[in-house]
Amino acid sequence: MKLDMLVFGAHPDDAELGAGATIAKAVASGKKVGIIDLTRGELGTRGTAEIRDREAARAAEILGISVRENMEFADGFFRNDPDHQLALIRQIRMYRPEVVLCNAVEDRHIDHGRGSKLVSDACFLSGLVKIDTKMEGDDHWQEPWRPKMVYHYIQWKNLEPDFVVDVTGHIEKKMEAIHAYSSQFYDPESDEPDTPISSKNFTDSVVYRARDLGRLVGVEYAEGFTTERLLAVSDLDHLI
Repeated sequence: MKLDMLVFGAHPDDAELGAGATIAKAVASGKKVGIIDLTRGELGTRGTAEIRDREAARAAEILGISVRENMEFADGFFRNDPDHQLALIRQIRMYRPEVVLCNAVEDRHIDHGRGSKLVSDACFLSGLVKIDTKMEGDDHWQEPWRPKMVYHYIQWKNLEPDFVVDVTGHIEKKMEAIHAYSSQFYDPESDEPDTPISSKNFTDSVVYRARDLGRLVGVEYAEGFTTERLLAVSDLDHLI
């Protein structure tokens, strides 16, 4: 299956928090979108890996994406090394996305910046013809593939975006997908330990960040992204 957009997250819920409305907008426009979680979030203070598996599946249903996979890398301990790069290269070559979204380049959680660089490096290496890969159980060599664009969503830290996406009309779907992770986020009835993302303030901040970014560009809601290279448009009319 060829995807238009492939979204990577170090943990289940990263993609939804950082780019959930952009994903929902892409799906609504008819694009095929997939999510690949690098880990099962097994080191998370709240919930379990099994609970987060179920929550991720539910969030995928809500967003209407075409595929969701988990690489089952070690939470907190995966590395940007050849073994992990090759594992992602196989996925990139299988799904051949035009656009890749991935973790923030710098953030509070060490897996976010590390995952960001791992995915970025794998996207570049995936285009090199002298790197040979096969999917497990398949005798055919994969063709090289390099996504046209790699963008990084914004997470805990208020990084300055290089551009924003108008997601007006899709923020509700984003929040519904986020609330699918009931083990992780604000629940006044929960007896789980408090974490930086389990407060009502954090959940509210997801909406008010989108509202504030929207305010800056004259729309209701927006999501921000950073880019590794200069962006180009075919016409100035494409800028709003």
